[in-house]
Amino acid sequence: MTHPSRTGGQILVDALHVHGVDTAFGVPGESYLDVLDALHDSQIRFVINRQEGGAAFMAEAYGKLTGKPGICFVTRGPGATNASIGVHTAYQDSTPMILFIGQVGNDFVDREAFQEIDYRRMFGQMAKWVAQIDRADRIPEYIARAFQIATSGRPGPVVLALPEDMLVSKAEVADTRCHTPVQAAPAASQIAALRAMLAEAQRPLVLLGGGTWNAQACADLAKFAVANALPVGCTFRFQDLIDNAHPNYIGDVGIGINPKLAARVKEADLVIAIGPRLGEMTTSGYSLLDSPLPKQRLVHIHPDPEELGSVYQAELMIASGAPQACAMLAAMEPVDAGAWRHTVEEARAELAAWQAQPPVFKDGQAPLDLWQVVQDLQAALPADTIVTNGAGNYASWAHRFWRYGAMRTQLAPTNGAMGYGVPSGVAAKIVEPGRTVVTFAGDGEFMMTGQELATAVQYGAGVIIIVFNNSMFGTIRMHQEKTYPGRVSGTTLHNPDFAALARAYGGHGEIVERTLEFAPALARALEHANGKGLPALIELRYDGNLITPNATLDSMRKAAEAAKAG
Repeated sequence: MTHPSRTGGQILVDALHVHGVDTAFGVPGESYLDVLDALHDSQIRFVINRQEGGAAFMAEAYGKLTGKPGICFVTRGPGATNASIGVHTAYQDSTPMILFIGQVGNDFVDREAFQEIDYRRMFGQMAKWVAQIDRADRIPEYIARAFQIATSGRPGPVVLALPEDMLVSKAEVADTRCHTPVQAAPAASQIAALRAMLAEAQRPLVLLGGGTWNAQACADLAKFAVANALPVGCTFRFQDLIDNAHPNYIGDVGIGINPKLAARVKEADLVIAIGPRLGEMTTSGYSLLDSPLPKQRLVHIHPDPEELGSVYQAELMIASGAPQACAMLAAMEPVDAGAWRHTVEEARAELAAWQAQPPVFKDGQAPLDLWQVVQDLQAALPADTIVTNGAGNYASWAHRFWRYGAMRTQLAPTNGAMGYGVPSGVAAKIVEPGRTVVTFAGDGEFMMTGQELATAVQYGAGVIIIVFNNSMFGTIRMHQEKTYPGRVSGTTLHNPDFAALARAYGGHGEIVERTLEFAPALARALEHANGKGLPALIELRYDGNLITPNATLDSMRKAAEAAKAG
């Protein structure tokens, strides 16, 4: 069989069609002009970004939201280094993603040519596979392998370099078939062993997290939890794996964990962890579970066999994707839950108390009550609203007080990448135009990728952005006051008028300084975002002393000074 002669760029774009790609994100570069030309006549939507970091974050958010690899195109050198933050995020968050990088031609390679980097060395520790396609006739093979690796086992990013001369050369080569993600599944004997451990328990607890989840897996998990009266916690930034209104949900296990929930994890005699890596942030610095031998009996279910036993030597380790494991757990004969059935209701009550209005706002002294802001948002927005955020203390208001609906309603980076919030919010609104999308962003966070507001305007993405403006890098300032009280260095910010900046981009912008101003401002933002399909920004100006729901900078400083004096 003969196949038409095509350029490398055309073969690549045709291969993306084969694997079901409908959207790609990127910043154009002369190093992959032939790909851009092939995209011109394709059905793939190419979203043009304003910086490669934003493009990579958008591709990562697409992967989280859809379960399909997010596609990103950037140019060589500076473009690739800018995009590396999104690759690192995808790796730690177990998100399928493929980054394509334009590369110098093979005739110039290894001369430190203009913007030349060896991407195998650069991305080696932050991607599942890094390769360079040197021959156009092998493009379909490489692309098929990239999709297979990105989606199988523990999902993650793949990086492919595209030499410029390869993209313009022609070849006669057949397309491949579409990839098929592969996941392991538990053996029946492993499910039987898990059931036996559960039957012997007195204080079991389930932890959810990681990649590979889909709606059916979440439904199966909920069925398993209900049948066995199990309390379910979600690990750091995976709070949407069970509807937070579900009677078995007891809270998030991550930064700023509810102390009573932390105690429940420590005092559990059986922890069933389905999907998470059980990393530093989830385990509160490996303190909730002792490493390498936890005090609790531990069942660890994870799609990557190499992750199992790498930090924690679980009593039962099962290599499986979440859908495969949860389907078998849902079908498992329930055990007698009489010993712990009461704990679910007790833990729910503790969660409700934890999400109540913090004391710092109860006396009405703070002009802007951030807790009430979240309540106003929750009351005004639909249950399937997508909430995005990056890194910073402001995110605690989304983590602790927002009640997430069913999957997928949360997009946030487990690697703590600042700058994720705005691009992920814009990407979510582009991918799901019929859903409400709200981004929580700190002032420092927003300024890192806020230029993607231009992308939102260009593509009619009516995302609502809430900027928490306290004129500082709040998290670092908090740690400063704890360690070096009163010695403020490198954390003070001078900010623009964020509302005016949003209007300059073509969106809607307002400033809110008092609690009663927020609900009307939100109503106007929703009207603008839904009616005009353009972004709306609400800048919250508040006292930076209110650094967390539990403490002020003043109290932290005084405690640190007292500790040093004593």
